[in-house]
Amino acid sequence: MCLVARHLEAHGIPTLVLGSAFDIISAGAPPRAVFLDYPLGHSAGKPQDPADQDAVLRAALTAFDKLSVPGDLVTLSNVWGDNAWREEAGSTEARDTRQPRDETPQWQLPEDRDAALAAGLTV
Repeated sequence: MCLVARHLEAHGIPTLVLGSAFDIISAGAPPRAVFLDYPLGHSAGKPQDPADQDAVLRAALTAFDKLSVPGDLVTLSNVWGDNAWREEAGSTEARDTRQPRDETPQWQLPEDRDAALAAGLTV
């Protein structure tokens, strides 16, 4: 994403990278970046928590006003809650807790399914 952001910025399109992997965002050096200290995969807020997601996105968008030097990074003050996720993320036990990939197409709304079927998707 950092490379894409730099390319878009070079063509006059303002970008903002929002992420939860500080080392990756720092190394990628996007023109504007916002770091959220949440577990990986949750850069836009806590699952099933629209209030938190809204707060994260609103805070991230204010970075357009705060960041003026390319490569600047803002750290949001949002707190995940407990720190149990940090212990799991730092574990060297190599436990893989991911679920098997679901190959069944899924849609957010019934209208999305109808549009996909109308476009020729076979289920």
